[in-house]
Amino acid sequence: MILTTPINTDIQQMSSWFKDEAEMRIWSGPQFRYPFDQVTFKADLSMERLPSFCLKHSEPATDVERNLLVGFGQYYLRAGRCHLGRLVINPDCRGQNKIADLISLLADKGCADLKVNELSLFVFNDNHKAKRAYEKLGFVEAEYPELLVSGSVPMEGCVYMIKDRLKETL
Repeated sequence: MILTTPINTDIQQMSSWFKDEAEMRIWSGPQFRYPFDQVTFKADLSMERLPSFCLKHSEPATDVERNLLVGFGQYYLRAGRCHLGRLVINPDCRGQNKIADLISLLADKGCADLKVNELSLFVFNDNHKAKRAYEKLGFVEAEYPELLVSGSVPMEGCVYMIKDRLKETL
């Protein structure tokens, strides 16, 4: 698996994965517009300021694999950690542990670029499949650091999770 820079066809393919507003909110949070079109979807991804990557097959065996977007994710520095955001796997590829590939590659790139060794992410408390997947990869729930300063978390119902890459590898 490899990370690639998103192109318009990737963004169009990814936007088709969200069947309703609830699915969109679980993935994107409250800032994303819904309903969306291709222009607003691309704009709301904020790719000009957030490093954004697509997960694809490194050596596609078939034409289907060659054109298949497997996943998408972003990272940025937040509270001294490489914060992973908008992680999503193509519905046709779920249950194949592709989230491990996506997180591993994003973590390698993000931690190197940001010169940190810890990861963080948010997940909605009721997104049980995603939360279990992150726990399986070594993420643990933690107190959100900015809670001490601001007194609030970025999104109601979210859990903040962290992982120290030096303690165990993905």
